[in-house]
Amino acid sequence: MDLYIFRHGIAVEPGTAGYTNDFERPLTPEGEQKLRRIIRAMRNLELSFDLILSSPYIRARETAEAVAAGFALQKKLQFRDSLGVEGNPRELIAELRGLNPAPGSLLLVGHEPYLSTLVSLLLSGAAKPCVTLKKAGLCRMTVTSIRAGRCANLEWLLTPRQMLLMT
Repeated sequence: MDLYIFRHGIAVEPGTAGYTNDFERPLTPEGEQKLRRIIRAMRNLELSFDLILSSPYIRARETAEAVAAGFALQKKLQFRDSLGVEGNPRELIAELRGLNPAPGSLLLVGHEPYLSTLVSLLLSGAAKPCVTLKKAGLCRMTVTSIRAGRCANLEWLLTPRQMLLMT
């Protein structure tokens, strides 16, 4: 499986007036603008996804919906609490193992440090983050059989700046 890990775009800062909790923080106008360009870069890379799973938090939801629209995959988008800020990467891995049919190409949209922990768990078997995903950063791994342990190879890790240079 080609597994893509995508951190949400630039969001309203925590504690901003009008947003009572972390769940409600949306993307900023700058975040939306950069995200549109990054989606264009993703298309330039000729990426494809069989399924998009996203955190239900507003900033991740908006990011995933924009990607789904940019790739005409709105019907392939699902939201999972296990990708939320308080989610558990091991529980997500168990969910992914249960997907039937298993997708050949999967995009996960979520948050830091959760996503870095997930990447580290799949690459090294350790839950201590060994990479950092910038906001709207994208990682590609290949996985033969997903499990909570060393099961993936890192193909690439792109920063938003690198992707913006591709547009």
